[in-house]
Amino acid sequence: MKNRIKKLLFDIYTAIDNIDKYIGEKKYFEDYDNNPMLQDAVERNLEIIGEAMKKLLAIEPEIEISNSRRIVDARNKIIHGYDEIENSQLWGIIINHLPVLKEEVKNYLEKS
Repeated sequence: MKNRIKKLLFDIYTAIDNIDKYIGEKKYFEDYDNNPMLQDAVERNLEIIGEAMKKLLAIEPEIEISNSRRIVDARNKIIHGYDEIENSQLWGIIINHLPVLKEEVKNYLEKS
């Protein structure tokens, strides 16, 4: 695996790990919804995930990561359509999609 690919996968993994640390073990939507600083930190890391995925797909378009194109689309919406994003949408990504992505990225990193 190319070093650049490993770096991008590592960036994705680190950003997910940051979000996990920020949210904490007890994941309550109300805590997230009532904390603008937490929202900002999570959104920034989601942007990093999306940008790294965009670069990864440019290098390795056949990489088998679930919803890779949707990850990039979410990043674009956060950045360009920030005024249309609901906290509940981001929470759905955090709870439903990041654990799967983290596991897939971890598996790639362990293979390298």
